[in-house]
Amino acid sequence: MKKKLYDLAHARAGDKGNTTILSLIAYRAEDFLLLRDRVTPDAVKRHFEGIIKGAVTRHELPSLSALQFVGENALGGGVTTSLCVDAHGKSLSSALLEMEIETD
Repeated sequence: MKKKLYDLAHARAGDKGNTTILSLIAYRAEDFLLLRDRVTPDAVKRHFEGIIKGAVTRHELPSLSALQFVGENALGGGVTTSLCVDAHGKSLSSALLEMEIETD
């Protein structure tokens, strides 16, 4: 069965220059391992194809039941140079939650 991430977690976003920082936090600690196994850097890179143009790195924070993704070259050059409507990339956290994963 497939589920969207918004059924399992919430997200936060930040930015630094042309880099987006997306945190995915499980609602329930018992879902963290599922998220860790299915929401890989490669899966996030595919989900944001054409948006995150550089590398995607993942950091695990098991005590918080969270994953943090750092996406390079993702904000159209950064806040001061981007022509993007959302130059900070805050909407990317909502877009991450639209990603589907296999739960069975």
